[in-house]
Amino acid sequence: MNRSKDVGRTSGSLHSRRQGRFDSALADAVLIGHTSLERDNVRLGLPADLQELRTKHGQSRSPMRVIISNKGRIDERLKIFQSNISPIIVFSTKRMPQKNQKALQTKATLHLTDAKHVDLAVMLKTLRNQYKVGTLACEGGPTLFRALLEEDLIDQLNLTIAPHMFGGATAPTLTGLNNKFLPASVQCSLINMRTIENECFLIYRIKHQRGRRK
Repeated sequence: MNRSKDVGRTSGSLHSRRQGRFDSALADAVLIGHTSLERDNVRLGLPADLQELRTKHGQSRSPMRVIISNKGRIDERLKIFQSNISPIIVFSTKRMPQKNQKALQTKATLHLTDAKHVDLAVMLKTLRNQYKVGTLACEGGPTLFRALLEEDLIDQLNLTIAPHMFGGATAPTLTGLNNKFLPASVQCSLINMRTIENECFLIYRIKHQRGRRK
């Protein structure tokens, strides 16, 4: 799984937004957490030129869109459900209210588990086996990214560094709030770097923890 993340900015420049879309353009599917989806209210679509790029690679014009939510209180009026650019798959639990299930059944494919939380490893296996997803780009948010890291399910980190600084005791970080440390450090190796004007785009390979990944 790839993870695209912009760091050090509150509102992305055109370069950052463009690079973020390019990072996920050739993925088979794009994953987003419910909180991030509600906050940003995005369609997870691609501009015409990146759709053409996918076509040249023998792919569908837009990647499959995947939403994850443990409680399942997903508003069917969000923009993502108003567009049919690509299939939508929702992974949630049977805690999803019946009214939400009914509203979403005509807009997305639902995978609901009896467990209290979605099993991330099972979700990835389902995407691979049932939907032929080989590359999944995670668009956030930090809580989802942290959970994937803790399960050793991230292969690559795409990081944007932009010259805007903010902070504070409760400022969010790449993996959530700054007072919640990961159980163990995660080793990364730089495989690509480029700059556009004042912004730096980095790609890291994540070193998997021995004995953790199956």
